[in-house]
Amino acid sequence: MPGTSGPVRPDAAADLAGERVRQRRKAIGLSQQALATAVGVSRQTIITMEQGNYAPSVYLALRVAGALESEVEALWG
Repeated sequence: MPGTSGPVRPDAAADLAGERVRQRRKAIGLSQQALATAVGVSRQTIITMEQGNYAPSVYLALRVAGALESEVEALWG
C-alpha cells in the first residue's frame, strides 16, 4: 500500500504515540475499522500502530491525524 512504512521495534516513544492514537480515536467515537477505511489501510495496520509496532510514513501520519481531527505533532511529537 503506498504511503505506509512498516513494522518497527517497539520502544517507549512508539508505545506512547500508539496510545495517543488510540485515545484520540476513541474520544471522537471511531472504530479501528472506520479509521482504517478513512485513511485507506487495513484494520490490522491500525491495530499494530496503536500497539506501537508500526511507524507510519509521513503521508499516512498526516492522513491519520486528519481523520482524528488532530495534528501530527499531538500524536507523534
